[in-house]
Amino acid sequence: MSKPLILIPPSEGKSSGGEGRPWSETDHFFTDLQEPRHEVIKALKKSMKETELNRSKLLGVKGKKVGEATKANLSVDKSATMPAIERYTGVLYDALNYSSLSASLQKKIDNQVVIFSGLWGALKPQDLIPDYKLKMGAKLPQLGVLSRFWKPHLTSVLPLSSTECVWDLLPGEHSSGWDPLIVRKRIRVKFLDDVMKNGKQQLVSVSHWNKLLKGALVQFVIENQLLDPSGLTDFSHPEGYIFAPELSAESGNTIDIALVSKK
Repeated sequence: MSKPLILIPPSEGKSSGGEGRPWSETDHFFTDLQEPRHEVIKALKKSMKETELNRSKLLGVKGKKVGEATKANLSVDKSATMPAIERYTGVLYDALNYSSLSASLQKKIDNQVVIFSGLWGALKPQDLIPDYKLKMGAKLPQLGVLSRFWKPHLTSVLPLSSTECVWDLLPGEHSSGWDPLIVRKRIRVKFLDDVMKNGKQQLVSVSHWNKLLKGALVQFVIENQLLDPSGLTDFSHPEGYIFAPELSAESGNTIDIALVSKK
């Protein structure tokens, strides 16, 4: 029986600490990514010896956060770990609210969700990782832009044997880290607000709260094992967004859909 696979991004926000063994001493789902992960870690550590200005540009942080991120990155293969689903604390993960879900639903999420990461490539929710700082759009010496570096690796390891449908909930820089042509059906989702603007009713893309809105969607897709957007007809998003099938567009194997909220 085919099951949906959901691709989501990591988060900038992360829990500190951990009680798990160092990453290098733990097992991970995507074992074929171990070698390229070591390449990225090596290049990252080298970059952490650059000037503070260069590190700030690479990591996208300023002030004292540059030093904190540098310290975390230099010890990334020795630091304590925790499951990725606990490490990431951004709004998508808050909205998903994994810890409150039933054990059976947690197991489905563990099996059917893949997290794209600039440092790790791809993770399953229970993979143990340390704290770190590195974006998928970062450019490392010798490796180049990480989304391009990871693309052939991630395309080859995605667990597609049991699915005909991938829900691609990744932002642009992460979504460019794999080749969607390898899957029969890819579904992308955007959230729109129906608002009055300049005297006219217009549909405006949600940007700031996009990740938060996707958290509830992940839960619904997994709960209902959705392989087609039509299954969203009965979806009542906590924030009031509803599926608008008339806005769907199909191109090749990709279906772009929209959920709209009345403001």
